[in-house]
Amino acid sequence: SLLFHMTQTEVCPPSCNCKSLGEMKGLHIDCSSRKLTEVPALPVDTKRLYLQNNSLTSVPAGALDSLRSLEEVKIFDNPWSCDCHILYLKLWLEDVSPPSLPNTRCITPAPMRMKPLRELTGNELGICKRLLPIKHFDFFWRDLILIAGAIITLILVAWALKFSKKLVCQINL
Repeated sequence: SLLFHMTQTEVCPPSCNCKSLGEMKGLHIDCSSRKLTEVPALPVDTKRLYLQNNSLTSVPAGALDSLRSLEEVKIFDNPWSCDCHILYLKLWLEDVSPPSLPNTRCITPAPMRMKPLRELTGNELGICKRLLPIKHFDFFWRDLILIAGAIITLILVAWALKFSKKLVCQINL
């Protein structure tokens, strides 16, 4: 019945080797060289995490947030896809394991091949407009048209007032 109560994040992922680092010291989780294409559900008390030499291309946002006692991460030798979705991993590594940033390299897209995650700039990740709902752009154009309409209306009203003053002056004469 004890096993029944354990959540998925308290047990060793089936694709990995887990070793206890001693009472209350956490776990050493070795998932290296397992041809993994996604990060498995990991125990919360993971201290050392080895995910190197797999087939990981990205990490879903939030997937590693529960690993609060992590001290060591190895995540190199994976075919990372450095598109908009890599931002979570980059920021997470900057917070948790800055030393692993230089040897975590992009494989795709082609212009970023072999570029370390550390060197990715906001400019390169700035091509992420497709992640923004299209509605934002619709609002932009709608607002632009409304503003242009308001300006044209103001110009017409000002012109009409000027013209009407001339007309009033002529009638008075």
